[in-house]
Amino acid sequence: MNNKFLSAAIGAAVLGFGASAASAAVLDDVKAKGFVQCGVNTGLAGFASPDAAGNWTGFDVDYCKAVAAAVFGDATKVKYTPTTAQSRFTALQSGEVDMLARNTTWTISRDTALGFNFRTVNYYDGQGFMVTKGLNVNSALELSGAAVCVQSGTTTELNLADYFQANNLEYKPVVFEKLEEVNAAYQAGRCDVYTTDQSGLYSLRLTLTNPDDHVILPEIISKEPLGPAVRQGDDQWFDIVSWTHYALVQAEEFGITQANVDEIKSSTTNPDIKRFLGSEADTKIGTDLGLTNDWAYNIIKGVGNYGEVFERNIGASTPLKIERGVNALWTKGGLQYAPPVR
Repeated sequence: MNNKFLSAAIGAAVLGFGASAASAAVLDDVKAKGFVQCGVNTGLAGFASPDAAGNWTGFDVDYCKAVAAAVFGDATKVKYTPTTAQSRFTALQSGEVDMLARNTTWTISRDTALGFNFRTVNYYDGQGFMVTKGLNVNSALELSGAAVCVQSGTTTELNLADYFQANNLEYKPVVFEKLEEVNAAYQAGRCDVYTTDQSGLYSLRLTLTNPDDHVILPEIISKEPLGPAVRQGDDQWFDIVSWTHYALVQAEEFGITQANVDEIKSSTTNPDIKRFLGSEADTKIGTDLGLTNDWAYNIIKGVGNYGEVFERNIGASTPLKIERGVNALWTKGGLQYAPPVR
């Protein structure tokens, strides 16, 4: 082997070793400290918010708990870092948090230039507009000249500009960094319109003094695929966070719930379910992830299935009253679909 090819081979070996060493870094660090550090919203009803005692609940919070359950078999082994739209990416890039579960839109620039990895969409959303009923507006196309409250550092801000330009409408942006500042400005009447993801509008409307005085307009002006994000360079951690979502979806498709998972695990003869719950003797699916083979069982035992997480936090029986819509299972006309667990 000549020197040129020898150097190339050594370089490849070094790169390969580096990749292998890096691949387990986050999982090793998480295990060493004994918890998952999860970046969440500073407070968005139904998705991530603390109570007076500092206990966090919400759709995104349950994803943090689900990853903790997969890693530790204990959904309580998680700590939360509240992040703004501006600070969330720095928190993930710097290693302050192990993952983001914070109504973050998957875009090409975030997937490339920012150095993050997305794979799953846990909530298919789109940007909308909320106005007071007194404005007598029935469509976003009637908003020319309006003052619009929007949070900086978000795809929302960019989509707003694109929509008004594309429709030859004028507007006055009223921009704030923190969600609480945007909320306060809209509540105080400093702007005519509030724009963000439609799910966020449903949540934020609940915090207003008179929620029934505000209406969400019918237009959806963007695609907002929301989901967990991790740093690039650690495929194992990326797989764990991604397959946690798929496990939640697959559990719903199987009809496995937090209440019946023990009974099903002990009685099922379905090989797919046995493999999924780690009760098949020769399964290696969990260990291939770097986890125990009952990783999916632990997720379901800890937080339930995807449908339970959705309905408990933001569904039709909650104050948000959000219908499943496109977030229904693929078997029910929705987009939620899990690859085979085998």
